[in-house]
Amino acid sequence: MRPSCFPARPATRLALVLIGLAGLGGCSTLQSSDNVLLGLITPYRIEVVQGNVLTKEQVALVQPGQSRAQVRDILGSPLLTDAFHADRWDYVFTIRRQGAEPQQRKVVAYFTGDTLQRIEGGESLPAEREFVNSIDTAKTPRNPKPLALTPEEIKALPVPPAPAAPASAPEGPVRAYPPLERS
Repeated sequence: MRPSCFPARPATRLALVLIGLAGLGGCSTLQSSDNVLLGLITPYRIEVVQGNVLTKEQVALVQPGQSRAQVRDILGSPLLTDAFHADRWDYVFTIRRQGAEPQQRKVVAYFTGDTLQRIEGGESLPAEREFVNSIDTAKTPRNPKPLALTPEEIKALPVPPAPAAPASAPEGPVRAYPPLERS
């Protein structure tokens, strides 16, 4: 006895199989290479930020001869400290943000005892402003208008009122309050 959920005719079975395959084949065309579904919906991508953000300005403050504490104050705690390489601190930074290119940077500080000997990898770091621009995904500039006023705008400002006369002595009854502490 045949189960009732399957049609009896082979042509009907074949048609159902072809419709199912066409439906499954259509699923692969819904997403394009940039992960936009039907050209309208973009799936959420979590931002992954790891390590210390280091800029040219920060690394320029670090000089050979400084102590570990001074380097830590300027650059922050290293991402990697190795028990087998106690005189080496690795500062690694990676960021993956939707709408911006992934970035990875590495700076290594070498110590002898408690004294910094050299730092490597600081040449390829961006300036602070360059870094902010590289991760900024805003489509329009945040401050399109300059912050300074033109001379015409300064002249158009209202004149501030003259300072008020100094306040006179308080008017009304004078009150005496009991002391806060008891003797």
